[in-house]
Amino acid sequence: MSKLVLNHITKSFGNQKILYDVTFTVKEGEFISILGPSGSGKSTLFNLIGGILLPDKGSIQFDGKEITGKRGFISYMPQTPALMPWRNILDNVLLGQEIARKHDHKKAYEMLEKAGLKGYEKHFPYELSGGMKQRVSFIRSLLSPQSLICLDEPFSALDEFTRFEMQKWLLSIWQEYKRTILFITHNIDEALYLSDRIIVLSNKPATVQKEFIVPFLRPRKEEILHSTDFLQWKKQIYDEIKKHSVNKH
Repeated sequence: MSKLVLNHITKSFGNQKILYDVTFTVKEGEFISILGPSGSGKSTLFNLIGGILLPDKGSIQFDGKEITGKRGFISYMPQTPALMPWRNILDNVLLGQEIARKHDHKKAYEMLEKAGLKGYEKHFPYELSGGMKQRVSFIRSLLSPQSLICLDEPFSALDEFTRFEMQKWLLSIWQEYKRTILFITHNIDEALYLSDRIIVLSNKPATVQKEFIVPFLRPRKEEILHSTDFLQWKKQIYDEIKKHSVNKH
């Protein structure tokens, strides 16, 4: 059964059409990446899925229910960690549960330990590095009651080494908890390394140009990044994005 279904979504702001006839599905437990040129409407898509915006046309279903324009069905992790500076790390990761009036301190401590953050529970965000803050933000998403997590370029501000370490950590946590993830990125390597499928959007007005089923077995090994197969897939996806990156008139 599909977890999330987008049916013919179209969205404009004023006279500028951002999304046109976007249709795709996300299945239970899948890790899906959305790739596309900068400014192609990827973040707008998340705002629509989260119920912050309404589409001009089309509908969104989640677990078989109509959720178009409704909030509270997804957990969202933005590009910056967006931690509450006045709350310690434990209180930050429990925020989603607090809103849902659930408190699982045991699981929070367990996940912080798995994230290498044991001993930091009572620290404040300003005391953590960028990568540590991102881990806290992701744990908050995992502890929230929603089963679909939308990640909007969560590692884009990190240096290359920290970014790869975070990718490996994200995969290990995802393998264990098997949440459904929709992941926005500009980075083809990142999409290939993390995903089950990759959805390629065109430039504005964005539409789904192609879907790629990633062939690499799980658990993913670091060595695949340097394999001939990986480089060939990267070129194929790059060519697809380039082909559709010219503005439409």
